[in-house]
Amino acid sequence: MGKELPILPAAAQPSSSEQAETFVYSRVFCQKENSPPIRLLIDFLKARGQTPIVPSNIDDAALDEWAWVRISLGYHRDRQPVQLFCVRDRGSYQDVFEQEQKQFVDLLTAYEDIEATLAQEYVNRARFILTTRFSKSDMTEEGYDFNGWILEFYQEQCNGIVQIDDQGFYSPKGDLIVDMAPQEE
Repeated sequence: MGKELPILPAAAQPSSSEQAETFVYSRVFCQKENSPPIRLLIDFLKARGQTPIVPSNIDDAALDEWAWVRISLGYHRDRQPVQLFCVRDRGSYQDVFEQEQKQFVDLLTAYEDIEATLAQEYVNRARFILTTRFSKSDMTEEGYDFNGWILEFYQEQCNGIVQIDDQGFYSPKGDLIVDMAPQEE
């Protein structure tokens, strides 16, 4: 399996093929050793009134695998799905994990408050990073809610902290605790 996992860090510039489409990235820095199988996420989403659309080419047994790397989950047949990526502190994409972890630790060192210190501790202790990506131009309110449920699942089940690009880090209660929104000049 080659290095085809193009997770863009918060500060990276999109490639020319992606410039026409703007993606929104969000992450959960998780302290649990292993990510839950996708089937548990699907069950969680269904319990919240969501109807996740799983790609038809996915083997049913793969939904029970904890070492998954990438999957797309749809929330509406007429909309692009939310892409989920999982990189770990070990294995094939360890270098991607370390790069993202270092980038966010470096970003958080610029803040001098207790909330940023707490977020930095979560990032430092993370064992895996769950990243979601969706097309901003194709997302509906229903899709934002769907993405929010995914983030909440990983935050709750994996002792994680949520980060959303151009926003910041969020507490388990959903409060913005480290504001990383771009500043107007």
